[in-house]
Formats: sequence, C-alpha cells, structure tokens
Amino acid sequence: MPQDKPVVVITGSNGLIGSAIATRFKDEFTLVGLDLGEQRQTSRVDAFLPCDLTRDDSVDAAVTHIQQRFGDRIASVIHLAAYYDFSGEPSDLYERVTVQGTGRLVRALRRLIVEQFLFSSTLLVHAPSQPGEKITEDWPIEPKWDYPRSKVKTEALLRRERGNMPVVLMRIAGVYDDRGHSIPVAQQIQRIFERQVTSYVFPGDTSHGQPFVHLDDLVHACLLAVQRRRDLPAETTLLIGEPETLNYDELQRLVGRLVHGEEWETRQIPKVVAKTGAWLQDNAPIGEDPFIKPWMIDLADDHLELDISRARTLLGWTPRHSLRESLPRIVAALKADPERWYRENKLELPSNPEKLKANTR
Repeated sequence: MPQDKPVVVITGSNGLIGSAIATRFKDEFTLVGLDLGEQRQTSRVDAFLPCDLTRDDSVDAAVTHIQQRFGDRIASVIHLAAYYDFSGEPSDLYERVTVQGTGRLVRALRRLIVEQFLFSSTLLVHAPSQPGEKITEDWPIEPKWDYPRSKVKTEALLRRERGNMPVVLMRIAGVYDDRGHSIPVAQQIQRIFERQVTSYVFPGDTSHGQPFVHLDDLVHACLLAVQRRRDLPAETTLLIGEPETLNYDELQRLVGRLVHGEEWETRQIPKVVAKTGAWLQDNAPIGEDPFIKPWMIDLADDHLELDISRARTLLGWTPRHSLRESLPRIVAALKADPERWYRENKLELPSNPEKLKANTR
C-alpha cells in the first residue's frame, strides 16, 4: 500500500550506523530495516525483516514483503550490510556477503522502482597519497587487503547490474563518535591508557595518517543524499570524511596529554622488528589477543587526505565535527567509566583491574 512518507530500506539496520540513520530519518521517511536475527532495541525502523544476503530465498522473501506492504516505489536503499574483519585472515564471506549478497539484493529489487541505491564503500579502495596531497574520487584505485578489495568488486558489480537504478557509491572514512566506536581509535587510546609497550613505538612514518568522520556527519551526508536523490547523477561517487588528517604522531600526543597530562613520544621502529614482535604476541599461548597483526605493519606508512569538494557541491555537505575536537569527549567518557567504555568499544579488560582505576586518577 502507498505510504504518506517515502520509503527507505536500510540493510544492516541493527548496526551502529544503521541505528543512527534510522533515528535521524524516522520523522521524514518510512523505514524498513533488514538484518540478521531480530530487531535490536537501538533500531528505530518502522518495520524489521530478517534477511540473510547469502540466500536467494531470504532476500526474495524480504523484497516481496516490502512490495506487498509498502508498494512498488522505494525512495532509497541504504546498503550498509557487509563482511568486515580486522584479523587479516582470508574469508569467503567477503565474496558471499559483500559481493554476491549485494548482487542478489540488486537483482531482487528490479521488480520495484528504486529511486536510489546508496552503497557504503570505503576510502581504503584508493591508493595512498602523501602529506599535503589531497585525493579526489578519481584518485587511482589500489585496495591492499580483503575488505577494500571486496568493496571494489561490489562497486564494479553495481555499475554493471544497476540497470535504471541510480547508484551512489559513498567512500567513507573511518567512523567514530563521542564515545569512540572506532576500532583503530579505541585501540590507540587503550594502548596509551594502559601504558603498553606498543604505545611508544610505531613501524611506519609517524607523519602519515588516515582520515575519519564523525557518525553524526556521516548520517547527515546520507540524509542529504536521499533528500537530493532526484538531482544526483545516475552514478555518483562521493568521498565522505574530514578534510583534516591527523597524523599518527599528532594523535599520540593529543591522547597522551588528554589521558595522562603529559607529552607522549613515539619512536619509529623497523618493520622487521615490529613484525617479529606482532607475530610473537599473536602466537603466544597465553595473554590477551593483540590488535596489531603482522599484516597491518605493511600498511603503517599509508597516508590519505581528502578533497571533499564533490560532496560539498552535490550534497551541500561539510563535516561539523573533527577528530581533533572530539578526542577530549572520547577520553572523558573513558575516564568517567572505564569498564563501560571498554565494553562499548569491544576491548578486553586488563588482567589487573587496578590498572583501570590507577589511570583515571
């Protein structure tokens, strides 16, 4: 049946980004969430449909339900669902979920009128740049590990199979919010907070870094893209991130001052030494599972800075937050309740709980 408000479908609606989009969109759109399992309390969609992107019958059933309940016209499908893993281990789920799952969904949607398919890609599809050298959407493609490779393959699939369905390829920087919720940022803060040995060394050029984007700014970019869906080109690629890239040394110093009130010196070490140490930690029979894996060390020198002119022009979007200005709030949340912050950021608590109390004094 036709809806008074345009219909927006969100895949991965149970996740951090999906939940935030639903909360921001709920007054303007009728929201349909697709995800594995049951609807979480944090998801504010109007209708939730369990959907396994690796199965034809599951995707077909979800799209049939959408058509029967909400009609033939969909304002936008915001496709967030994908496979993501920091372990570096090979997995066929990149192909089955991210690539083939997206193709399965697009083919099922052909029976409907979809005004926009917004795909959440990553800026990691691009080759690195150098400090002061800003990349655009036309920068060379050079994904270096399985996650961005799966996004490159999916972008190509969408160009081939979209038919008359307009597509937005949103290449997104690392997402964070005022409580962290970014694996690299949270891990970096944790290492300094606990004064781990690895917090004093780095196997890459400390003048290099990666861009980030605040969750609120990403949600706003998605909202503008949906609102302007009829004005955008049929194939639109957008870089979404903050124009300032904090390098590793700046981040270390900022966090050190915020956490311990002191200057934090980070020394560069040879990659072979770092790989050996990471391998030993990763294969130790006891102890915590280390975040830094040997494969990450080869990427430590990579640097990206963004030119977001296209997003400004087509969407009227400019970030309202910055990681530099948000770090005090992230660290304040850590100090206020370390155990809660560790849980929220999926970090393993130190074996000695007194370490948490000592670092909040």
